[in-house]
Amino acid sequence: MKLDGLVKTAANKENFTELPHYVEFCLEFLDFIGTPGAIQAEIVSRNETYYRFIQFKNAEFSISRPLNSNLLYASKEAKAALKKFPKILDAVKTSDTPANREIVNRSVYTIQQSIGAALDALPAGKSNTARKINGDLFERFIRLLLLRVGIECTSGVVKVPVKVDGEDEFMMRYQHDLIINSGELVKIIGSVKTSSKDRLDKIFVDKFLLAKLTGKDVPHIAIFLNDVQRKGKNPKEYGVGATFLPGHFKGYTVKLNPLDGVYYFDIRPNMLTEKILKDHIRTFDHFLFKELWGFLKREAVIAKVESKKS
Repeated sequence: MKLDGLVKTAANKENFTELPHYVEFCLEFLDFIGTPGAIQAEIVSRNETYYRFIQFKNAEFSISRPLNSNLLYASKEAKAALKKFPKILDAVKTSDTPANREIVNRSVYTIQQSIGAALDALPAGKSNTARKINGDLFERFIRLLLLRVGIECTSGVVKVPVKVDGEDEFMMRYQHDLIINSGELVKIIGSVKTSSKDRLDKIFVDKFLLAKLTGKDVPHIAIFLNDVQRKGKNPKEYGVGATFLPGHFKGYTVKLNPLDGVYYFDIRPNMLTEKILKDHIRTFDHFLFKELWGFLKREAVIAKVESKKS
């Protein structure tokens, strides 16, 4: 498939309704960028050299988001890994090995970044549309992944009754990207975003308010793809900059309430070394292979869930 076809496919969310659709697109994209002469250039980040940018041969010579070469599979690697990926998901409770954890993390990262990078080739005037599509497809991807491992989940609105003098007085509505539930038992609430930029506050406050309203500590989690963006005014200067706000995260964690899990695919170095960050932020495999199953055993909230069309 040529670039125009890849961009057209990525821009239509109806092309990604099942997990195999994501895998197939990723393989097509990796084949394309791995074909000699198909792209204009690969640009190496000036400050963190394992990040690369793809410059496309379209009318605008568009440049992609930063891609972590330590995580992004090349075409040949991807064909082997993505063949194993669904099989690991099908046996997730018995397939917890370091090798399988790496395949899950790198597969999800590679698949989603293939979509994001293809959307970066849209005309500059459609950049906001591209971000919205990419974010929606990432949310859907995570839900499809959880459905594959046997978890009932949706996106939509949780309606929580507020009691006054023991009587239901009114309802509060909360929109969430990820609701893991069993009927009206809400077991886990999650935010699924490609980046934490401008989104941290709501996640912490939602957990605080739900606990106040219900008297129950329902697990609240956040799943992020990465927290890096391109910086620099011309390709020769391009580097990466962090979009994560460690001060905000620490402040909310210490002074309001900690989230039950914050998970990344492309985790930043300071999240592995700084106090508080390293205790509360992990890579996604920790959630899928271990912590998810513990959360499901905790007390749930009874609330009406209105599913949103995916």
